[in-house]
Amino acid sequence: MTKQTVLGRVARLARANINALLDQAEDPQKMLDQLIRDYTDNIAEAEQAIAATIGTLRLMEQDHREDVEAAREWGGKALAASRKADELRAAGQSADADRFDNLAKVALGRQLQSEKEAATAEPTVAAQTEVVDRLKSGLEQMKSKLTQLRAKRDELVARAASAQAQNRMMDAVKSIDVLDPTSELSRFEDKVRREEARALGKQELAASSLDAQFEELEAMGDSAEIEARLAALKSSP
Repeated sequence: MTKQTVLGRVARLARANINALLDQAEDPQKMLDQLIRDYTDNIAEAEQAIAATIGTLRLMEQDHREDVEAAREWGGKALAASRKADELRAAGQSADADRFDNLAKVALGRQLQSEKEAATAEPTVAAQTEVVDRLKSGLEQMKSKLTQLRAKRDELVARAASAQAQNRMMDAVKSIDVLDPTSELSRFEDKVRREEARALGKQELAASSLDAQFEELEAMGDSAEIEARLAALKSSP
């Protein structure tokens, strides 16, 4: 994975709007599960790529330090050779003095080469350091997003479970309403009241029949009295 690919993927995932993705999803829980898997895989890939990038940076920094140290050492050798040449020349040993001056020049050439290499590496090291910092920052954002995704998924699952429980409860309530035992009691009560009313009707009917018999009996008594009085009238002188 190249640095550009890593940077692009890290930036894209870090900017992902979870709520917007959820609004577009037909099944938010499945979408979140897939996102969590994708994020986990991408984070693992990014970590490997960033580790390789950091390793490259550390090698570049080590090479730069070695160039700086080499320039310092060659500078010290050039100074030592130059001083030795001065001592030999002062002692009248011109040939040996020239040899040490030549050594000093060689050392100065090596010093110059090391300084150039160090100077050339500095902007590259600086750029690579910036890349690593950006990658680390993006990776942290990705991990933060992953934490958000997991929390969002847990919240969604809990809400879904609660909604299902509420729906089951409402369905149970509806079934209770349909099979309401109090409605059966009401129908039974109506039946009892009708039976009671029928009994009262029979009682009332029976009472009216009895009254009629007594009235008939009274009428018969009056008729006998009348006949007796009529007989008494006829037998009187």
